[in-house]
Amino acid sequence: MVKLTMIARVTDGLPLAEGLDDSRDVPDADYYKQQVKSLFKNLSMGHNEASRMSIESGPYIFHYIIEGRVCYLTMCDRSYPKKLAFQYLEDLKTEFERVNGSQIETAARPYAFIKFDTFIQKTKKLYQDTRTQRNVAKLNDELYEVHQIMTRNVQEVLGVGEKLDQVSQMSSRLTSESRIYADKARDLNRQALIRKWAPVAIVIGVVSLLFWAKNKIW
Repeated sequence: MVKLTMIARVTDGLPLAEGLDDSRDVPDADYYKQQVKSLFKNLSMGHNEASRMSIESGPYIFHYIIEGRVCYLTMCDRSYPKKLAFQYLEDLKTEFERVNGSQIETAARPYAFIKFDTFIQKTKKLYQDTRTQRNVAKLNDELYEVHQIMTRNVQEVLGVGEKLDQVSQMSSRLTSESRIYADKARDLNRQALIRKWAPVAIVIGVVSLLFWAKNKIW
């Protein structure tokens, strides 16, 4: 059964629409929504390159497709057929592009297309019962295959993103620290030169002053 549906812009992870589902039958619904937002963040940073993927998380599994720089994601029970989940997302994608395609890039606020929830709810009802004649026909459709779509664990996916973030932060920190050390090294060299040549400069100055005073007297 489809439990959650979210649509986001891949370039920055901005959520565009969401199926306003009744989350009473999903324990820890906020926890799974937070995982979805983390997945969107990873996608916006280019951590996952697959345009279609299934991601296992506890008793559920996320399925997503990316098309036209938009990610369409749904969370289903693990027992829900993978083929139906992806066909559900394909239907959402087709309608979302038709209705909102020209406005996707200019959307500036989260859930700018929240009214799309009406279509999400209507489409979800068509896919809820896997035993209907319509859905059985889709399951038997040999032209639509999902066997090659990769399945991964959510901790693995999010862990890769976190590690890449840590590497990026470490690299930035090392670059910043190296600049600080370089500046300190220049200051130390400057101070060393001053300490080395300052006495000589003082002696030359005193001698020059005495020489000038002597000539003044004569």
